[in-house]
Amino acid sequence: MPSGAQERRAAILRLAGSSGLTSVDELSSTFGVTTSTIRRDLAQLQAAGRLARTYGGAMPLAHEAPLRQRNGEATEAKQAIARWAADQVRPGETVLLDSGSTTTALARELSHRSDLTVVTTGITVLHELAHADLQVECLGGALRQLSQGLVGPLTEAALERRTFDRAFLGADGVTAEHGICEADLEQTRLKELIAQRADHVYVLVHADKLGQRPFRAHTRLSPHWSLVTDDSADPVITAHFRARGHDVVVAGISSASG
Repeated sequence: MPSGAQERRAAILRLAGSSGLTSVDELSSTFGVTTSTIRRDLAQLQAAGRLARTYGGAMPLAHEAPLRQRNGEATEAKQAIARWAADQVRPGETVLLDSGSTTTALARELSHRSDLTVVTTGITVLHELAHADLQVECLGGALRQLSQGLVGPLTEAALERRTFDRAFLGADGVTAEHGICEADLEQTRLKELIAQRADHVYVLVHADKLGQRPFRAHTRLSPHWSLVTDDSADPVITAHFRARGHDVVVAGISSASG
């Protein structure tokens, strides 16, 4: 039986990978330590991006690419989506930008405006708007290193004090059946809460993410949300979303370079 914390955490990862969903009580019994110790182990593994916490346990994660890597992927598609999204924002509005590479592209589009309030959970969004002539607010919270986004109780508490004209969300994947897919439940919960505070909600995802669910944490798409993707999207996949009542917007890549 593993004795040190590092050995125990490595064994927890192996167990979660082989058996899937793992409970705190099961892990406590397996390793002969208290449930408090197991919870600390799971918190450390989650912070390192190795496991996703669940209610009462944990589950293995697929590989989550760091935001720095994702910023260099599907650049033209993200620019097209960002250009369309920016055109929806009206003078004087208060908008929420989620963390993510596409919302960072949207922040770049909005950085030339001077008539908005932009609230965000994304560190890279803040960087893009650091010198903009806008009212910029950050919700605060715990930093997820891989996504460069803020999550957790402090983020949720700040969110309760705000409402938004529009919210722009990112996603690791999205399907018509399961909705938005993310690497952990804190992210999906936060997106649900954001959506409840906004008059208009847009999910910004380039075509490669449509029909994909690389992780096991999800939040369902409301019929009132708009899915915004690029014109390389498979029409068969977008038809699945429309069949479920979702508004689907296809942004032309050529319009992003004009």
